[in-house]
Amino acid sequence: MESISNTEENYLKAIFKICETDDRAASTNAIAQEMQTSAASVSDMLKRLAKKQLIHYEKWKGVTLTDTGSQLATNLVRKHRLWEVFLKEKLQFTWDEVHEIAEQLEHIRSPKLIERLDQFLGHPKFDPHGDPIPDADGNFSYRKQIPLSSLKPGETGVIVGVQEHSPTFLQYLDRMKLVLGTRVRVMEQFEYDESVRLRVNDAQEILVSNKVSQNLFVEKAPPSSK
Repeated sequence: MESISNTEENYLKAIFKICETDDRAASTNAIAQEMQTSAASVSDMLKRLAKKQLIHYEKWKGVTLTDTGSQLATNLVRKHRLWEVFLKEKLQFTWDEVHEIAEQLEHIRSPKLIERLDQFLGHPKFDPHGDPIPDADGNFSYRKQIPLSSLKPGETGVIVGVQEHSPTFLQYLDRMKLVLGTRVRVMEQFEYDESVRLRVNDAQEILVSNKVSQNLFVEKAPPSSK
């Protein structure tokens, strides 16, 4: 197979992410937004990736990955998320810092290094943001998670992931103590703006916007005995 540049790998990962999230072909505009570049630049890159048989690309019909492209993208995602775990757990970076560093480390092309890294970390299933880490065979672990906004008043959940990974959002969650593993109970939902009043870890109560509750994933949990 022809050599793949770091930029080409980034495009494959972007297409993988869009298709995974939306469960459909990735549009040129969606890829441009994900890569923060112009639609014209995306079109040029898609032609290159199609020539290398890494994507299925038909103008106006969207983009999907070929088996080879999907394998490369999955491996890139695996490396990225393992590095995020390493950076947070072993080097004490915060969860809002790890993404940009992992973006650089994910392009290291040493299967043995990644195998050793996975072993060293104890074969983690999820990264610091709650995203699943594919195993060496490309298999993902999934769980029954729903947006916090789906919980009804009186229902309880444990935060297991975030939809948005921007540093400002993650820093906000830190300040509000809405990190992974936090137990939240919906006390009230306001019809006007769909904001919700939460009880956090059976202690203080806070008000969060609908945007925040849509970007937090929880697993339903039984109510506390407190």
